[in-house]
Amino acid sequence: QLLHMSVFSQSFSPCGRFLAAGNNYGEIAIFSLCYALSPEATESSQKPIVTFKAHDGPVFSLLSTDGQLLSAGNGEITAWNWSELIKKGIKAVWTRRPQYKTSLEMPEINAMVINPRDNSLLVGGGDNNIHVMDLESGVFKMVLKGHSDYIHCLSVREREGETLSGSEDGAVRVWDSRTGSTVHCIEVYKYEDCARPQYGKWISCLTTDSDWMLCGGGPSLSLWHLRSLTPTTIFPLPGCQRQTSFYQDLILSVGDSAFLSHCQLSGEVRARIPCSPPSLYTLGLNTGSTEHRVSLYELPVCVH
Repeated sequence: QLLHMSVFSQSFSPCGRFLAAGNNYGEIAIFSLCYALSPEATESSQKPIVTFKAHDGPVFSLLSTDGQLLSAGNGEITAWNWSELIKKGIKAVWTRRPQYKTSLEMPEINAMVINPRDNSLLVGGGDNNIHVMDLESGVFKMVLKGHSDYIHCLSVREREGETLSGSEDGAVRVWDSRTGSTVHCIEVYKYEDCARPQYGKWISCLTTDSDWMLCGGGPSLSLWHLRSLTPTTIFPLPGCQRQTSFYQDLILSVGDSAFLSHCQLSGEVRARIPCSPPSLYTLGLNTGSTEHRVSLYELPVCVH
């Protein structure tokens, strides 16, 4: 009997030597990159050093701080110490729930991002809102309201003091991180060059770099200049893109196809690296280690 397992999230340890991956069964697996990527790697060394149950539902998001791994599932965020995880010690440091309308509400948390300016954690998901938690006190101090449907992705522009969010409602909202008010609302699907009605209007991926933004989903993956709020490049990639990233002078993207796409800023597809599964959910860049500086993407797999 085949068991279908999907990896929805991943995060590298601060040292860059370990990788955490979260799946649809609420499990987190910790991999040693030293063992898994060694020239002498065996099938055994490529397996997790530890796997544990973190949430009752899927692990939709993972994020590393200087010393902790944060995991998010249905309605809750849990912190784990990396120093303990790599020694196979499984004990939650804390668990927090955003202030939802009712105690029975358990919306999925799809995205987490840290705002270094005030050491806060921003989480977005199924209740259409962004909840802001002070990481030092563990208190939720603000709610950003404006989206009319699920939030899939978040990004922070620290220098400008802005937060960006992408939603099922087809909008990218730019927020003032200090006041929580909406600065701009970009309805990407209303731009003719970006629109793909056959895929819908939802925004599934979003990232920023200085004055530039990448976003996509139902609409084509596109590069935007944030000062002029205009798209400058449309990337000719098939299907819906699930996650994207700036990397040096390239754009990396994965989504509803069996490829990791490398694109130039001009829109030219430089390479499409084939993968075995039909679609890819998450893309990670390991910038914490010079020894294992690789891009690594997780995907749906079938196991016996």
